[in-house]
Amino acid sequence: MGARTVLVVDDETSIRDLVGEYLRRDGFEVLAAGSGEDALDALRHERADLVILDVRLPGIDGMETLRRIRRSSSVPVLLLTARAEEADRIVGLELGADDYVTKPFSPREVVARVRAILRRGDASALDDRIVAGALQVDTGAHEATVDGRAIALTALEFDLLAALASAPGRVFTRRQLIERVWGWDFYGDERIVDVHVRKLRRALGDPAEDPRMILTVRGVGYKLAAP
Repeated sequence: MGARTVLVVDDETSIRDLVGEYLRRDGFEVLAAGSGEDALDALRHERADLVILDVRLPGIDGMETLRRIRRSSSVPVLLLTARAEEADRIVGLELGADDYVTKPFSPREVVARVRAILRRGDASALDDRIVAGALQVDTGAHEATVDGRAIALTALEFDLLAALASAPGRVFTRRQLIERVWGWDFYGDERIVDVHVRKLRRALGDPAEDPRMILTVRGVGYKLAAP
């Protein structure tokens, strides 16, 4: 496999240059865009394995850019957010972002997060099929179905589902799910798991008020209902 390509989207040239420099040092190819419009145009004409996207962009902001990306692509997205803007992080995750880093950040942390996200995608390519009742998860084809109906999931949502489906009936703590899906070196807020479980239930058609597939074990974590 050749070098992975990362699209860095930020209106500040200094940030684009700094993040790009560290990514190149680590062996990545780098594309750059200074606005949401330029980012969308780049994705239409270039192949990117991951997008680093600043939330506070002029014109089409980062959230709208993310929304438009998700209409046609499941490319992993790492958000750059202001430290005080927790609402931005939650909304971004709900819209389909895979992870976030808060400003000011260490460029080494950004590279580590990029590598962790791409590792998850590589790990999910194992050839295996898991059946739990009406749910079928094919990690080789990276597909999930419920009663034969294909479910549209982002790469992170699929990895989370595959982790839960690996042992139906077993309760996974948030930390265990973070280590399996985000990587052992993740040190953000564990509530990121709750956000993605809500999104996963919604995609599966599992009612939030009375879930039947992904169950909450209060005070512990989550489990996939055993068939």
